[in-house]
Amino acid sequence: MTYELTQRFFFEAAHTLRREHEADASRRIHGHTYRAKVTVGGVPDPRSGMVVDLASLREAIEQVRGQLDHRLLDDVEGLGAATLENLCRFIHDQVKAPDWRVVSVEVGREASGDSCCLKVE
Repeated sequence: MTYELTQRFFFEAAHTLRREHEADASRRIHGHTYRAKVTVGGVPDPRSGMVVDLASLREAIEQVRGQLDHRLLDDVEGLGAATLENLCRFIHDQVKAPDWRVVSVEVGREASGDSCCLKVE
């Protein structure tokens, strides 16, 4: 049996985006409230009974949250264009660790109903 454990977090950030549709509004600085979920999977350690110690996962998430929260995403090193897809990849790359296997990262914006999920095979 394998288990999946999910930790959710929020961040507020602004960005610009060059695109074909809604081009004028997207090019102006605007912001969103983002909801993100990181899911790790595996078999619980026989001694602790845990797939991952949630305190360790929360610590890793807090570090990446600090890079994104109340920031201009255009200026975040290594993010690229501030798309939902790039946010998923960036969060994955910042949170992954040898102690756990990230199986998915989801980022969404509740107000607009948009979300993206990166599934790690």
